Amino acid sequence: MTTRIGVLGADGRMGRAIMRAIASRDNKSARLGAAVERPGSPALGQDAGVVAGTGAAGVIIGQGLPEKAAADVWIDFTVPAATLAAAQAAAARGVAMVVGTTGLSAPQKAELAAAAKQIPIVFAANTSVGVTVLLKLISDAARALGPGFDLEIVETHHRAKRDAPSGTALRLAEALAEATGRDLGATARYERHGDIGARSDAEIGIQSLRGGDVVGEHTIYFLGQGERVEITHRATSRDTFAHGAVRAALWVSGQPPGLYDMRDVLGFATS
Repeated sequence: MTTRIGVLGADGRMGRAIMRAIASRDNKSARLGAAVERPGSPALGQDAGVVAGTGAAGVIIGQGLPEKAAADVWIDFTVPAATLAAAQAAAARGVAMVVGTTGLSAPQKAELAAAAKQIPIVFAANTSVGVTVLLKLISDAARALGPGFDLEIVETHHRAKRDAPSGTALRLAEALAEATGRDLGATARYERHGDIGARSDAEIGIQSLRGGDVVGEHTIYFLGQGERVEITHRATSRDTFAHGAVRAALWVSGQPPGLYDMRDVLGFATS
């Protein structure tokens, strides 16, 4: 069975990467069903495959959200306001979604969860398979190493990234907090400057670096007495996220309504 995928934000860097990922699948399990861009985009009216660099696909980039007859799943890596509008429309039309948009506030995440009561949605700050495995690794490490190790995260992204910390860094911090029984809202430390006193045992530090064309790098530090453990994930191409998003789209199609993440896609336990 072929899953028809609608790509929202088709002319963005991630949109083009996702369309390339769809076109690259040899088993024909997925095909591009629709491609959408914002009003005024120069890509409107163009063939989506030509825009993505894969050759004519026979799908014209349009302005309105796809109908269910055109796409079984929508993949959205746009901006929070557009994502929420799309989620409401998808819920009304009975279309599944994969959401990789970052920078959603707590109320916006609640809105997305409300839409997921009607349709299946995979919501992941990072759709990389490697990062999904990383979440499990750091959770296991935090539990095994115990309270004698301080937890710090450093993330680096390209100079044009607008949100900080990255959605991935926040998800990593959440995983550490869950594994160690901490309240991230009370223990996260996003900045250090001046005479701030000694570090508390409960802190989870999250620091952001911005510059150049870095696709994404995250290092988690477990800092103990006389030793430390560092676990790093480096993304060198957006295609990594695109292939993960397509994998998620194939998985979520046909799932019951609910809010899922990439751990569900890979079959990991959520604990």
